Amino acid sequence: MSLPVVLRRKAQAEFDEALDWYERQQAGLGVEFADHVQAVFDRISATPEMHAVVYRDVRKALVRQFPYSVFYRIRADRVVVLTVFHNKRNPNIWKSRA
Repeated sequence: MSLPVVLRRKAQAEFDEALDWYERQQAGLGVEFADHVQAVFDRISATPEMHAVVYRDVRKALVRQFPYSVFYRIRADRVVVLTVFHNKRNPNIWKSRA
């Protein structure tokens, strides 16, 4: 049984900012980024326990071909995305949201 994926407001804003940045770099690259992030959302919806816990009850899924990770929590009725996070950023930033 798959669970719906819900993004926190901040996670949605980070995702949108990254998508816009990639699209400004090269036409179509933002769409490619969005497709890869959506693939992560689809994976964690279908098999939320697939990825390891990295901090408390927060799990991490890597975005293929892009230096981003999706950090999320599993709830009884949904998967909550805490952040779509660039891998070069200070990890204490996302940990403060956990």
